[in-house]
Amino acid sequence: MSTTPPPIAGRPGRFVCLEGPDGAGKSTQASRLAETLRDRGIEVVSCRDPGGTPLGDRLRALVKEHGDVAIGLRAEMLLFMASRAQLVEEVILPALEAGQVVVCDRFLLSNVVYQGYAGGLEVEEIWRVGRAATGGLMPDLTLLIDVPPAVARSRTGGPRDRIEDRGEAYRARVREGFLQASATYPAPIVVVDGAAGVDEVARRIESEVGRVLGSDPRS
Repeated sequence: MSTTPPPIAGRPGRFVCLEGPDGAGKSTQASRLAETLRDRGIEVVSCRDPGGTPLGDRLRALVKEHGDVAIGLRAEMLLFMASRAQLVEEVILPALEAGQVVVCDRFLLSNVVYQGYAGGLEVEEIWRVGRAATGGLMPDLTLLIDVPPAVARSRTGGPRDRIEDRGEAYRARVREGFLQASATYPAPIVVVDGAAGVDEVARRIESEVGRVLGSDPRS
């Protein structure tokens, strides 16, 4: 990141999102990216979607944990959207207005893929609901970390949440859905080979983020 100057004081912030199937390593890379930027003196707000607010954390627990409450796919999608709406209002927009860099672990694309491409809901309908939930906000850069299913399986040991536990066929549709969605994604997106080593993936991400931080500020 050494070739990119630090942000100018008071300029509008930047919104960076990491996406990918479970086991892609996005949470690890999001944490590492935030730490790298902070080491350079950049103000960073880290968040995860769903979650990131008191309301979002309650909704996250409801939709992801195994339990005795039945949740249909459409209701699941709308609960994620409610969490995201609160995250945008309470965390992301204030941070951007303060000139900070937001690093978010998942955003709207995950809804489009998990409940749309993989789950069977109409993709365009999810986009429409998503635009309403976020007020049209999209990341300045989305980094889609792609990994083959075998690599993802090797990284997702231990207990699975309710969505991760949907089986291999569903997870395969998730991976393909991300790749399909990236072709028509309505904002800047870069597909990163997540099967590479952790350090190599981090360097690629830092390079891409460096270009965004060095470009013209958010209008």
